[in-house]
Amino acid sequence: MKKALAAVLLMALGWGNLVLAQDKPTAPAGAGGIQSQNIMDVKPDASSDPGYAQQTNAERAKVQPGNNAPMWRQVGSGVTGYSSLPKSQAPEAGNLIQPFVQYPGSMFTNAGEAWRQVRNNWLIPYGGALLLIVLGAIGVFYWRKGTLQLHGTQTGRKIERFTPFERSAHWANAIAFTILAVSGIVMAFGKFFLHPVIGGTLFGWLTYVLKNAHNFAGPVFAVSLVVVIITFVRDNLPRKEDITWLVKGGGLLGEHEIPSHRFNAGEKVLFWGGVFLLGLVVVGSGLMLDKLIPGLVYERSTMQLSHMIHAVATVLMMAMFMGHIYMGTIGMAGAYDAMKTGYVDETWAKEHHELWYDDIQAGKIPAQRSAEAAPAPTVQA
Repeated sequence: MKKALAAVLLMALGWGNLVLAQDKPTAPAGAGGIQSQNIMDVKPDASSDPGYAQQTNAERAKVQPGNNAPMWRQVGSGVTGYSSLPKSQAPEAGNLIQPFVQYPGSMFTNAGEAWRQVRNNWLIPYGGALLLIVLGAIGVFYWRKGTLQLHGTQTGRKIERFTPFERSAHWANAIAFTILAVSGIVMAFGKFFLHPVIGGTLFGWLTYVLKNAHNFAGPVFAVSLVVVIITFVRDNLPRKEDITWLVKGGGLLGEHEIPSHRFNAGEKVLFWGGVFLLGLVVVGSGLMLDKLIPGLVYERSTMQLSHMIHAVATVLMMAMFMGHIYMGTIGMAGAYDAMKTGYVDETWAKEHHELWYDDIQAGKIPAQRSAEAAPAPTVQA
C-alpha cells in the first residue's frame, strides 16, 4: 500500500514539473538579462541589457527583480514623490533627500549635506575663533591699560545721562541678549568645552533648558531692540566730529579722549552696525527659525539659509558687544554707574564727551531730562 501511494505522488510531481516547463516562456535568442520574476533567477549578466542605467524601477523589476536602485537614485537626486498630506502643512512630505545645491563654503551636494559642511567647516571653527580672539584682545588691553580712570577730580555735580525709560529699554535688551548669547554659545560650542566635563546626561538637560530659554528670550530681544533703536537713534546720527574721533582712534591710546557728543563715533558704529544692521538681521532670521513670520512656507532650505545667516550675524554681534560690555563695566570708571543710576559727574562728562558737556553748559541740552530728582552732590576728597 505504501509503495503504491509513493508511486502516485512521484507521478503527480513529474506531471506538475512537465506542465510548468511547458508554460515557462523561452527567452529569445540573443536577449540579455533576466526575464523571470523569480529573484532566485537573477544572474550577473543582468546589467548587459541595453539602457540598463536609464531604466525605471518598473523596467528594472522585469530584468532584475528586487533591485530598486532606480527608485533610490531618484530619492537621492531630490525627486519629490506622492504624498497625501496637504502642501500647506507638510510642504516636503514626499521628499526624503533635498536637491543638490552649493552653499558658500560647501561642495556641490544635497542641501542637507551642504548645510552640514558650512556649519561644521566654517561657522563653528571660525565663529568660535573670532570670539576667542576678541576675548583675548580685551584681556590684553585690560592687562596693559587697566580701568580708564578720570584725570580730574569729581565735582559732585551730577548730569543725567540716561532717563529711567532709556535705562529700562537698555536693560531689557541687555538681559535678553545675555540669555540668547549664553544659550547660543552652549548650543553651538558646548559639546567641545562642556560636554567632556559634565557628561552627556547633564549636558542634554542643560541644552534643553537653554534652547527653551533661547526661544522665549528671542521675542523679548526683538521688541526691546526696536525700542532701543527708536530711543537712541537721534543721538547716534553721524556728525562731522565723528571723523576726527575715528581717525585718532578716540584717543584711547593717548592721554586724553577726542571730544565727542553724547555718543562718540565708536558707540555710533556699534549702534548702526551692531544694534541696527546686525540686530535686525538676527531678529529676522531668528523669527524665521522659530516659524513666527506668517504667510511663509517653512521648507528645509528656508531653515538652512536662515540658520547660516543667523549664525554669522550673531557671532559678529557678540564680538562687537563684547567690547561694548567691557567698556561699560570694568573698562571705564563711571560708565556702569551711568547706566545703573542714570547720572554721571560733570568731570566724567567733560573728559569722555566734551562736546555733549559743552552743549549742557550752554543750555542747549538740559542737565536733568526726567522728573526724577538728581542725586545729592558728593564731593570726593
